[in-house]
Amino acid sequence: MELIHRNLAIGIHDALQETFFEKNKYADKVIERLLKAHRKWGSQDRAVVSEIFYNIIRWKKRLEYYMGEGVKPTNIYKLMMAYLLWSKTNYKKFEEFDGIKIADILTKLKKNTVPTKAIEHSIPDWLAETLEKELGPGWEKEMHALNEQAPTVLRANSLKTTPKELISDLSDEGVVAYTVRNYPDAVQLEEKKNVFLTTAFKEGLFEVQDASSQKIGYFLDVKEGQRVVDACAGAGGKTLHLAALMGNKGQIVALDIFEWKLAELKRRAKRAGAHNIETRMISDNKVIKRLHDKVDRLLIDAPCSGLGVLKRNPDSKWKIDQDFIDRIKKEQQQILQDYSKMLKVGGKMVYATCSILPSENNLQVEEFLKSNPGYKMVKDDKVMPSQGYDGFYMALIERVS
Repeated sequence: MELIHRNLAIGIHDALQETFFEKNKYADKVIERLLKAHRKWGSQDRAVVSEIFYNIIRWKKRLEYYMGEGVKPTNIYKLMMAYLLWSKTNYKKFEEFDGIKIADILTKLKKNTVPTKAIEHSIPDWLAETLEKELGPGWEKEMHALNEQAPTVLRANSLKTTPKELISDLSDEGVVAYTVRNYPDAVQLEEKKNVFLTTAFKEGLFEVQDASSQKIGYFLDVKEGQRVVDACAGAGGKTLHLAALMGNKGQIVALDIFEWKLAELKRRAKRAGAHNIETRMISDNKVIKRLHDKVDRLLIDAPCSGLGVLKRNPDSKWKIDQDFIDRIKKEQQQILQDYSKMLKVGGKMVYATCSILPSENNLQVEEFLKSNPGYKMVKDDKVMPSQGYDGFYMALIERVS
């Protein structure tokens, strides 16, 4: 990895500035726009830009310690320099780096120690406290895993192909992939590639979906011909998996509060050949009430802190705070109370989050079951980031009366 082209350094600088200092700008969209705007950059250049951009976001707090100050719109090149020195990345001395006191950064690097755990793992102080309080001594192992780069995992669309056929099709297009043990539909890429340009993608043979996330569809235990509701469907990654598991038979009602996400879901469903999905926007409570006592299976992929997916969304740790987590916990409980009424007696639901905090996960389910004796826990499962994929929690709950 080396940074020897000035236009790449400027691109990284501008993308970091946008991500850190502009409202509602998320790293994945920022980098997507940057790469689209520079179509002439080769695959090697794109890889350099993406890797350095994401690593600087991931290690921001640690880099701020090395450079001796917090990041500001005026010192992003200094932040970049701290990263290049720390990661021993080969770079050219562009004029943008003039005036940066490299010796000061090197002095700190030579010490090879940092004063706090929050700096070591590059997370806000409040988050280090929360993780330690909720996870105990194991929190550092999880944080270590969350600071690694996420692998690219695809879900073979069983309506159109199998993992083995998909691997063969991708191989024809120069993409090397392999199956993942204990994940029946998962195919993992050997190295990062833009798979959206492949014919296999255009033909709807796969979706990009982390292995942990693929567990949830199976956990819901859907059957052909059932009526299933995905209550927080978003752009529909899990909805499409459910459609495949149901062999396109039965009905899936995909709900969300955002019309644009459901529009994206429709586009994806068409490409995937999933015909049993109906989208409905939650414009008011009536949408939920009309479904009371009518549903065989319900998926609540609840809004959450997203702490289980920091591998792929490292900027979110700088955008949330403890108040946000406290607010989202109230929302989770409200959603559980309101949406669970859609289940028929004998129906089952999955409450899932991409968080690793017990207070968003099993403790929420316990609280719900305490005040709703007509429901019982069948089983639950948690996948921790140290297991190699995203952190997720899922609980299967049955309505018994």
